[in-house]
Amino acid sequence: MPETRISNTLSTQAQQAKQQFGIVGNAPALTAAIERAIRVAPIDLSVLVTGESGTGKEFFPQIIHRFSARRHAKYIAVNCGAIPEGTIDSELFGHEKGAFTGAVDSRKGYFEEADGGTIFLDEVAELPLTTQARLLRVLESGEYLRVGSSTVQKTNIRVVAATNVDLLDAVAHGKFREDLFYRLSTIQIHIPPLRDRGNDIRLLARKFASDFAERYRVPPISFAEEADDAMRHYRWPGNVRQLKNVVEQTALFEAGTEVNADALHRYIPEISTSYMPAKTASLHSYESEREMLLGMIFKLRERIDELQMRLDGEIPAVPMSHKIISDEENASMPTSLVVRSHGTPEVHMAPCSEVNYSEVEPEVPATLEETEREMIRRALERNQGRRKAAASELRISERTLYRKIKDYGLE
Repeated sequence: MPETRISNTLSTQAQQAKQQFGIVGNAPALTAAIERAIRVAPIDLSVLVTGESGTGKEFFPQIIHRFSARRHAKYIAVNCGAIPEGTIDSELFGHEKGAFTGAVDSRKGYFEEADGGTIFLDEVAELPLTTQARLLRVLESGEYLRVGSSTVQKTNIRVVAATNVDLLDAVAHGKFREDLFYRLSTIQIHIPPLRDRGNDIRLLARKFASDFAERYRVPPISFAEEADDAMRHYRWPGNVRQLKNVVEQTALFEAGTEVNADALHRYIPEISTSYMPAKTASLHSYESEREMLLGMIFKLRERIDELQMRLDGEIPAVPMSHKIISDEENASMPTSLVVRSHGTPEVHMAPCSEVNYSEVEPEVPATLEETEREMIRRALERNQGRRKAAASELRISERTLYRKIKDYGLE
């Protein structure tokens, strides 16, 4: 069969899988992962699904089962991290009556229940080393022992495992068996994080908002373009699971409105808010060096403003230990950076003790004002208009930033 025809067939099946399992998104990495799952499905190989928590790894074992010859047999999903270490062997392999305290009857394990089908071991890295040895035997020979039994049981089962842990690192630290890693990872499928899926973020947000409005019969929300940009530039450490949580909160408390960036940020944690999409993150320019120099100028201007306010009696003098720019920051600035005031001596960025504050006048040349205005404008753009984040980047107070925005007409 020609390669193009195979590719078209896979793409069609990938669309079917998306519809059947409710997978939203067209990111190339996501589609490639789905097509890889479909291609390996008919062949009884062990598969390891990797990816960050919340990326939707649980869909891929279902896709593999659905497109395999085992689709009419049982599919069992087991969260290995949710089962206590003392009972995990019993849960997976079963036990005999009297095998341990509380074992009042014999019990089948998941490997026996799913015989002929597929078992999905989620969070497989959480398995104890003793259980890993039992699992390795199943993968190699299809044999296992119930807890408390000496009779060998046989099972015909396909194992698909998933983890958000670097298993090679776990192997290096003695937390995961190397031989089991290679048995499980005959085929690996990596699920991309949400932050690298581009426009999928927008599609998912609209789906979650629509589903929430329909389920709870509340007025639907819509997202302004600036809110889309904010979502695209957020890191989403919790991935799709976190996005769903944020959208549902927003859909509840902002029902019937168009959500802008400011409204959206009320429901997004402050930590890890800034992220540069992959397609532009690697572009190199000299912008960072220029921004650093402008930042130094901005700090100097801020310092002059504060000094003038003290001279005018607007704010009380503070000890030198509480000045805006620390001595360490001051010492790191280039000594060639000079700002001239009208008719006054030059002010060099020397240690603070060498600056004659009485000679600093409030008026600063227009070029410096323009530079400061540009710095503020760029910081606001980089932070999608979020003033708190911009103030943090510029290392000034929010109060000062609000005043500068008003002064320069940047509302």
